[in-house]
Amino acid sequence: MHQPTLGLLRQPATILMGRGQRHALARHLPAGARRALVITDARMAKEPAFTAMMQQLQDAGIALTIVADVRPELPVADILNAREKLADERVDVVIGIGGGTCMDFAKVIAILLAHGGKPQDYYGEFAVPGPTVPVIAVPTTAGTGSEATPVAVVSDPDREMKIGISSPYIVPVTAVCDPELTDGAPPGLTAAVGTDALSHAIESFTAIQRPATPGLAAERVFVGKSLLSDQYALAAAAAIGRSLKTAVKGHADAELLTSARDDMVFAATAGGLALGTGGTAAAHALQYPVGAATHTPHGVGVGVLLPYVMEFNRPARVPEFAALARAFDIGDGHGDDESLSHLVIAHVAALLTDIGIPPTLAALGMPSGKERWLAAQAMKATRLIENNPRPLDVETLEIIAAAAYRGEHSLLESAA
Repeated sequence: MHQPTLGLLRQPATILMGRGQRHALARHLPAGARRALVITDARMAKEPAFTAMMQQLQDAGIALTIVADVRPELPVADILNAREKLADERVDVVIGIGGGTCMDFAKVIAILLAHGGKPQDYYGEFAVPGPTVPVIAVPTTAGTGSEATPVAVVSDPDREMKIGISSPYIVPVTAVCDPELTDGAPPGLTAAVGTDALSHAIESFTAIQRPATPGLAAERVFVGKSLLSDQYALAAAAAIGRSLKTAVKGHADAELLTSARDDMVFAATAGGLALGTGGTAAAHALQYPVGAATHTPHGVGVGVLLPYVMEFNRPARVPEFAALARAFDIGDGHGDDESLSHLVIAHVAALLTDIGIPPTLAALGMPSGKERWLAAQAMKATRLIENNPRPLDVETLEIIAAAAYRGEHSLLESAA
């Protein structure tokens, strides 16, 4: 494996991780902050942990405005409605508490509070003109890594799939990652978001490796695999390999279950740090239209696609897949790169099936005959397509989609 010569991270100034660390939230507000906008969803707003955090902020003299109706998939209209209601309010800090959707809502509203306009004005890369209102992210699920990324994803009715806003300016200034907030997550949610974290680790570690030109970091948000992002990707993969199944299925030993949930919170943030500059690729590009067509959770769709994308990319990333196999401790880490690169794909597919991720797009509910449409839609996610280690076009994406629909890895041999 050729070691990257470029290293790049864009990360929160403070990452605070550990059980009970949410109780330190008020101590990590930006200097001089007096008014906070808190973003969450209706379920989290009813939780005692949320009430306690709000009381903590109020006890610290912080005036609160709470938006507690964040919906899945983050419709842009909801952000605009919230912005209109806040027209005359001063906001010193935006605090997103919840899953990836709540944290992404916080990022986008922070842009609008600082720069005006509407979310559509900032689609794509580097469209945010400068710093936003500071964002603090408090994840309550272990998967999206949004607490550590320069990306927010929204749903736009004028588009056939979700669209991203990517800018170094929207990385949260502080991430408070308390595994206790994930303890009550149901198995299906834990599986979906944990799979998302796995895809972040694998896709960023096996992404394209671009020449380390001095201008690269200023030209792209996703620069591809790098010396620094690789370290977080491997660490995330190792944690997921040892803990995802236990976190989803539970364990009679409460201490082991607690350890697994702690591991997954670490993996989610490490995966976010990896994807923040390494970026994701074909599995994410294809999931956007799959999600739009099936209305299934992002992590589940990515999980269905991941083994097939890995199979397609394997010839270009044999040493990287072997390194992932060793991180997963497959075969005690022994074996040549070629054999390990095959084994890790089978291992990932078996793990995902074991935690309830469907093995095919057909099982996910994807209508038949949509492979060409999926490919054409995926090509619109340019930053992801260009980040794949093997070149992609409509034809190759259609082959991947067909293999994933039918569960036939052999179809990918024609694309080798």
